[in-house]
Order: sequence, then structure tokens, then C-alpha cells
Amino acid sequence: MASALKKRKVDSENRDFKSEWTDKYCFILTNAAQPKPLCLICNETVALIKSSNVKRHYETKHRSFEQNYPLNSEIRAKKISSLTASYEASTKRLVSSLSQQEKTTEASLRVAWILGKHKKPFSDAEVVKECMVEVVGTMFEGKQREEFQGKIKQIPLSDSTAARQTEIISEDLLSQLQLKVKMADCISLAVDESCDATDNAQLMVFVRFYDKTQNVFCEDLLGMTALHTHTRGEDIFEAITKILKDRGINLDSVISVATDGAPAMIGKEKGLVARLKVLNPSLISYHCIIHQSILCANLGEKYANIMENVMKLINFLRAPSALQHRLLKDFLSEVNAAFSDLLVHNNVRWLSKGKVLERFWSIRNELETFLAEQKTEKAKEYLTFLRNKDSMEIVAFLADITGHLNDLNVKLQGKNQTIFDLMEAVRAFQRKLQLFYCDMQETLLHFPKLKEHIQEANTKESVFCNHGGFMQNLIDNFQSRFQDFTIGQEILLCIKNPYLVKNVGQFAAEAHDSFTWASSATLQIEIIDLQEDAALKAQFNDCDSITFWTKLVIPAKYPLLQKIAVSVLTMFGSTYTCKSAFSTMNLVKNKYRTQITDEHLHQSVRMAVTPFVPNFKGLVREKKCQFSH
Repeated sequence: MASALKKRKVDSENRDFKSEWTDKYCFILTNAAQPKPLCLICNETVALIKSSNVKRHYETKHRSFEQNYPLNSEIRAKKISSLTASYEASTKRLVSSLSQQEKTTEASLRVAWILGKHKKPFSDAEVVKECMVEVVGTMFEGKQREEFQGKIKQIPLSDSTAARQTEIISEDLLSQLQLKVKMADCISLAVDESCDATDNAQLMVFVRFYDKTQNVFCEDLLGMTALHTHTRGEDIFEAITKILKDRGINLDSVISVATDGAPAMIGKEKGLVARLKVLNPSLISYHCIIHQSILCANLGEKYANIMENVMKLINFLRAPSALQHRLLKDFLSEVNAAFSDLLVHNNVRWLSKGKVLERFWSIRNELETFLAEQKTEKAKEYLTFLRNKDSMEIVAFLADITGHLNDLNVKLQGKNQTIFDLMEAVRAFQRKLQLFYCDMQETLLHFPKLKEHIQEANTKESVFCNHGGFMQNLIDNFQSRFQDFTIGQEILLCIKNPYLVKNVGQFAAEAHDSFTWASSATLQIEIIDLQEDAALKAQFNDCDSITFWTKLVIPAKYPLLQKIAVSVLTMFGSTYTCKSAFSTMNLVKNKYRTQITDEHLHQSVRMAVTPFVPNFKGLVREKKCQFSH
């Protein structure tokens, strides 16, 4: 019978602390999560809020206190009041100290974050600290200056600390990204590879998805990994599948991948895309639109030779000696030339060729004068080149046409560009090429430099006969590269403005070809219903395409249309984000930071390019906070 009785748990009973225990036994109740009676005399606690426990502690350990401070006496009341005040003051000091440690840790994290956003080395954190101390020393005086400087000196900002803070911040940013990506219905990837300052191949993988919590499309660095040996399709494939696995992403949720078109990326059998499609047959892949537009503008032999001669002339004027370069710049400044120096061509930079030719053409007359003053045989050779009318006609033509190509390239660049924005720019340029082709036979309105040369040279030769073939090749290249673009024109038109779609059958057929899960019959019904929705049509006129498809179109009413729209809007139109991140990587890992580890490089690049912001308060709560030593 006794064994059946439940054992009494006195610590679980609801016991109240009696206020008279403070005067009678010198005990108060602490403010901890689990309050316990605390002795004001020795600062010890008893296990239970129980009169017998409090009384036993007082009588056994502090019997003399009763003799020195009799019960109910004024001297006893003053002593207990003094002990209580002392305890409260010490508690406040402890809380203040902990709070100050947390503040210094948060300040350290924020400094590391700012340095990361500006691609600065870890060692610059100490410089920031030194600057803050000097600023406070200048702005404040007396005790205020000493107090503020003392607090700043407590902030841990050594280079090793900045490296650790970078690791913590990067981990938080990555966890935020992973959480958002897992909530997305579909994602798109942009993949590219390049070498860093020490010739290590770095693979960059960016992800784009629709963030349901913020109602925006987000682009961020999914992963960056070093390829220490080969950069074959199988090596890139293994690296990407590992990144996806580490991030908890199923390849089936990836709807598209954009690459630079290198053999390792798009090889029919062993390329990255071919290997990915084995695991995800519905994956849409395409060549970066920016890269394709550049390939369309490859020069023929005649124009390539002239371009090479221009580069040799520029190198001759700049490279042989620092003295000659200084003399050139001084001469150009003296004669008030349009530019004070020449640019050097760099094939890696998209806009380089056009900008080099534009500047060269603007100061060609000044360069001719400068070369005429030189006595070397090389100078005479290049002077002959500058005075050759046929050569300068080609230079003028190239300067004009590369200027138009640069205008297209600039429109294709930038983050958060949708695929139909890029294709709109390409289609518009194709029409412009037809306009330029006709203009070349007439007034040369769109070739001002070529027109200027013809007027100066007073030539009567047909410009169209000389350069019409180049223009036709350019038109044909754009036509052949973009006529079979993976996403059909009717789909892009529907996403841009669904009310302009006239051929419903063609739209549904294109959509089914690109997205095999989309039923053509259902799509035809949905697009007609949407076009006849007067209320929705009125709202469309007051918003952009992204807002329309993500906030106004109800998925329950138009499930397939809305899913296709979000899928297309999720796609990368180019590998611009990767190229931009490689520029960031080269700033982080420059010739002065070649010893930075791959992991720290990855973390630094992530901090510089991410749209997310660290949760500083949460990181401080999880971290053991300490002052600087």
C-alpha cells in the first residue's frame, strides 16, 4: 500500500517567500529564473523557499548577528538596509559588465561586417580601432574622452578576431540563405569558373529564387569552391552536386542553369549540363546572353589586323619606357587634347575594345603630331599607318560599331535583370542592326566617326561596299545565335504583358515545349480567362510584371500561368553575377593577400555580394563575449 503512494516532491510545491524573513533571518529572494532565498550576510542560498531552511541557516551560521543587532531594533533595520543596498549594487555592476561585453562583441562583429562589404583585409580592423580612438580624443575632453576611449579600447579587433568574426557572420548569412532557398518552389543557377591571383581555379555558383517572405526575387552566392587540379566537366559537376547537397537542395527543384558556353560546361557527353540533365531531364540550360552577344561581334581578318595595329601603336606609345609615356601625357595636356592618355585594350573586359577605339579616334590628330616629332623607324611606320586613309576608315567604322555594341552590353549588365529584359534588349538591337545596314547606304546618321573621316579624306568610295559585308555577317550572327533561344518569344511576351498574346495556341505549345509539366489545354483556358479578367487588367496598368505575377495573379485561379511566370522570372539571363563576383574575388585576394585561405576567401566574397544582413543581436547572444586584452 505504501509503495503505491506517490513520493512527495517538496520542490514542486507552490511556496511563497515571507517578507518578514528579511528582518527576522536576513534573507531576500533572488530575481533569477528559479528564485531562491539568499542570505544577505554571507550571500549563500538555500535550496527551498521554506521557513525551516531559512531559520536553520541563520541560527547555525550567524548566531552572533542576533547579539550585535537585536531583533526589531533600529540598528538592525539600518544594517539590513545597508546589506540589501550593497547586494543590489553588486548585481547591477555584474549586469552592466555583461552588457558592456555584449556591446563590444557586437561592435566587433559590425566592424568585421563593414570591412567585408568593402573587401578590406582582416588587419584593417585594428586601423579602424585606432581611428575611433583618435576621433574620440579630438571630439571630446576630460572624463568623457577617457570614458569613450576606454570603451573603444575594449572592443576586440585584432586581425585574428576579425577573421573569426568573418567566419561567424558568413555562417549566419549562409544559414539565412539556406532557409530561404528551402522555402522556394524553384531555383535557377548561374555557373562560371575563373582563376584567382595565385592561378587557383575558383568555381562560382549563384542562385536566384523567389523569396516568399519578402515578395522579391533574390540573387545570392550559393557556393564557391576551389578546383585545385583539373576543371573538366566531371570536376565541375562533382563540385556543384556537393554544394547542392551541403545546402540541402534537391536537383529536381533547379529549373535552369546558365553558363558561359565553355566545352567543360556544355559538352554533349561529358559537359556539366549533360551530366545534370541525366539527373534532371527537365532542366533548361542556355548560353549566357551577354557572352553570346560578344561572340556575335567577332572581327573578320581585315578588321582584326587593323585592330591589332591600333593596339601595337598604343603599346608603342605607352610601353617602351616610362619617359615616353610621361612625354605623351604631357604633350596631350599641352595641346588640350580631348583625353590626356590612351587606354590599353584588355580582352577580358567586355567594353574595352569600344572604349579604346573611341579614345584613340578622339586624339588621332594629336597622336599623329606626336609621332611626327619622333625620330625612330617604328614611329615612322606607325605614322604611315595613321596617315593611311583606308586604315583610318576601318578604325572609324570599328569605333562606331563597337560603340553600338557597348551600348547593348551595358543594357545587358546589372543584377536582378530578368531574362525577358535581356532578350528585349537583344531583339531591339537586331532591329537596330537592320537600321544601321540601311543607314550605311544613305546618310551615315549612326556612324558619325565614319562620316567625319569621309568628309576629312574627301573620298568618293562607297562605304557600303567596304563594310556592308561586315554588317551583314553581324546581322546573321545575331539571327543564328538567338533564333532558337530556349524560351520562346510568346512565353516572354506573356510574362511581359499577357494581354498582348494573340496566338493562344502557339503560346501554349511553346510553354509545353519548355515546361513539359504544363498542359497545353489548361494553359489555353487560363490565358483566355486571365485576358478577360477586367479587374486584373485594370491593376496590370499600375504595376510592373514582377508585382503582377507574384502579388496580383492568384495561384488558385491561374495555377499553371502563375507557376510558369515565376519559373521564367526565376531564371538567370546571364552569368553577370558570377563575373561581378570574380571582380570582387580579385579585390579580396589581390597580390598582397595571396595567403588567404580558400575558406576565408569564400566567406569574404559572400559578405561582399550577399543581399542579406547578419543578425547581430542573435549572434551576440550565442557567443561568449569578452573584452579586448
